[in-house]
Amino acid sequence: MKKTLVITLAAVGATGALGQQPQTPPAGRLLASNCFQCHGTDGKGSGTFERLAGKSSNEIYNELREMKAENKRGEIMTIHAVGYTDVQLRAIADYFARQR
Repeated sequence: MKKTLVITLAAVGATGALGQQPQTPPAGRLLASNCFQCHGTDGKGSGTFERLAGKSSNEIYNELREMKAENKRGEIMTIHAVGYTDVQLRAIADYFARQR
């Protein structure tokens, strides 16, 4: 009985509840999650934080690359930007550009 229970639980854990496959998050979402605190999960920002939703991917990407290149010590966006590769910055920009 114990062996069957373990196998059953392992099968449920591997495929998700009731045999459903776990959903893959949208491309770039995991990388962009670092931005959610200020810019929101939907990129609409709040208060003084810039709205990213609806901007073009190139615009967001270029802003991130500029922040990375300027490398202003201690500024929060520089700290974030320098932590990503250009490919990762593009994925983040693409994610927010798809938000409406």
